Amino acid sequence: MKKPVVALVGRPNVGKSTLFNRLVKSKEAIIEDTPGVTRDRIYGTVKFEDYSFIVIDTGGIEITEGGFNIEIKGQAQLAIDEADVVLFVVDGKEGLTTSDYTVRDILLKSGKKVVVVINKSDSKMFKQNEYDFYSLGFEKYINVSAEQNEGIYDLLETITKDFKRVEEEYDGDTIKFSIIGRPNVGKSSIVNALLNEERVIVSEIAGTTRDAVDTPFTYHNKNFVVIDTAGMRKRGKIYENVEKYSLLRSLKAIDRSDVCVIVINAEEGIVEHDKHIAGYAIDAGKAVVLAVNKWDLINDKDKAMKEFTKTIRSEFQFMPYAPIVYLSALTKKRIHTLMPEIIKVNENAHREIKTSALNSVITDAYALNLPPTYKNKRLKIYFSNQIGTCPPTFNISVNSKGLIHFSYKRYLENKIRENFDFEGTPIVLNFKNKGEE
Repeated sequence: MKKPVVALVGRPNVGKSTLFNRLVKSKEAIIEDTPGVTRDRIYGTVKFEDYSFIVIDTGGIEITEGGFNIEIKGQAQLAIDEADVVLFVVDGKEGLTTSDYTVRDILLKSGKKVVVVINKSDSKMFKQNEYDFYSLGFEKYINVSAEQNEGIYDLLETITKDFKRVEEEYDGDTIKFSIIGRPNVGKSSIVNALLNEERVIVSEIAGTTRDAVDTPFTYHNKNFVVIDTAGMRKRGKIYENVEKYSLLRSLKAIDRSDVCVIVINAEEGIVEHDKHIAGYAIDAGKAVVLAVNKWDLINDKDKAMKEFTKTIRSEFQFMPYAPIVYLSALTKKRIHTLMPEIIKVNENAHREIKTSALNSVITDAYALNLPPTYKNKRLKIYFSNQIGTCPPTFNISVNSKGLIHFSYKRYLENKIRENFDFEGTPIVLNFKNKGEE
């Protein structure tokens, strides 16, 4: 089922990013900066009761001496076009400005469902400005304080009022995988090669959307759905110049997938946009396979493969566990190596570890490398257990989670990976103080 999209739009400094963080709970989700991937945090998934939707943060639209920033206006316009609901965020403390009316005019032309979100409504100045906002001419207004977490529940109820509840699209045994990557890396060609067809045949089934084509098929008597995100560029220079917003259709596919195949162009090499896309797959907790396409164009393939693998490991430091396949969709050389990797990483994402085996590994790792003391206190680990899969998630009971350093967390993750096969899937370690739920 296609997830609804909600866009946050408004002038600068009205609190859009604070509201975005509040909705996606990113302060809890993102604990540290990970080397190798740019974290601009413009997309996120929101779960509220039985609903789930994608939220987009946009740059602030404002009028300057030279008019408005065309690129930022273009970003916002694309977000509005993609959105089912637009949250027009205004500043309850400062009141309305000329830039607010500029945003108002853009939204009225869009014809989209708009909710005016009056942020900072906890300020003393809000009472003086409150009734001015109704001059904007929209039907729905919600007062919130994103900073203080006030009014957020009412806002979420309003957003999801007409949304459908989350439902399963396919049987539980069906493995769904997406082919994602920047434009022109050969995503559709890989789909065609996998299906051994001249073209992708679009199935008229639930879940097929205008930005992704779902194709069910069987492989070795197992059911699969491949989600192709290629070839859906919007027309016009505004959209072509805002490449990071092409991530939206990738994000939708990522969210619906069990496994993400991240396609890299062997001829062009790795660019920053490749890492953006891979980063979103990892943040979503998805199993991943890196597929280097157009390998038929590379000379001295053995030597090149070693060098390319070295480069990938350097550039994608945040996912050293991802398997790499080299293939050519055009000639179908090595295309047979892709499906086994997809199956393997999906199995690893579902892997469950016995509590006794996990505790043995963690205890040995702790004894082998005691964490350093901090203010005469040393981290102690009491108990570990697995609490979930996809991605595999572990709770580790400690004396004080404030003593956890990211390097020691990485050390424990590496020890878990050394002892259990989690190739291709991120794993999550939650540190809990003893007795904490």
